[in-house]
Amino acid sequence: MNSDNTTSVTYFVLAGLAVQANLQMLLFLSVLLLYTVALAANLSIMAITISDLTLHTPMYFFLYNLAFIDICYSSVVVPKMLTNIMSQKEMISFWGCMLQIQFFHFLGSTEVILFSVMSYDRYVAIAHPLRYTVIMSSNVCLCLASCSWVIGFYHALLHTIMTARLPFCGPNVVKHFFCDIKPVLNLACTDVSLNLKLLTRITGTIVTSTLILTILSYVFISKFLLNIKTSQGQKRALSTCSAHFTVVTLQYGTAIFTYAKPATTDSLDQDRTAAIIFTVITPALNPIIYTLRNKDMKKALKKLFKRFN
Repeated sequence: MNSDNTTSVTYFVLAGLAVQANLQMLLFLSVLLLYTVALAANLSIMAITISDLTLHTPMYFFLYNLAFIDICYSSVVVPKMLTNIMSQKEMISFWGCMLQIQFFHFLGSTEVILFSVMSYDRYVAIAHPLRYTVIMSSNVCLCLASCSWVIGFYHALLHTIMTARLPFCGPNVVKHFFCDIKPVLNLACTDVSLNLKLLTRITGTIVTSTLILTILSYVFISKFLLNIKTSQGQKRALSTCSAHFTVVTLQYGTAIFTYAKPATTDSLDQDRTAAIIFTVITPALNPIIYTLRNKDMKKALKKLFKRFN
């Protein structure tokens, strides 16, 4: 126990993924491919939403924010993960670790808040189509997006400060492929029950409350869908929501699985699997899902290709 509440640890060692030597290269190439797809696809969405004037609407403004978050979110973790796969043990400085915690939770919490904002946007579009542009004005959209970013930042800052102030006097091996809160807390040489309570309650509250708001939006959307008489009208309304609902299910499922349960050795092993989903797979899938299930995006993409041909 370190009685003066100081830390003697200047760097951490990321234990990474337990991968057999003959599978290292395959995993490396798979992660690199998904990361490249995530960067290219999300950058394409950002470029399309800026260049095509028909996409200068609230829905695509929020989608632009989501694409930017996904690029940053995966970039916080994946480059370090790739070097870790090949070296098995990768070092990261103490403050580098704290920065990774800050940006990972900042971007992750901003994303789940943004999901609830996007579901509200879809509700307004379907329930009040004639007043949609008035209700979702540019000022309202900017305010909703800004609130998502600000809440996400301060939520992450609380956890980062609470983690950085703990004494770490060894061992310094983080049983993960990046610095997440729970595996880092396991290395503190003091009581961390307050940190774990804050993680479960505050992060859990953000995740569950935004999930409830998202579900409520879709409940009301379903109510209005039942009132649409024509099947064509229902399909058109569903097409605006199905992509978002698919993405929400992926992200919330892994977030709840990771942060709504206590930290144990078994749970930390499971968390590594969940972390791969929402840092590697989901950022690559999000733009693909939105593009394939969205006629406007497909039209804009074709226009962009014709422009360069």
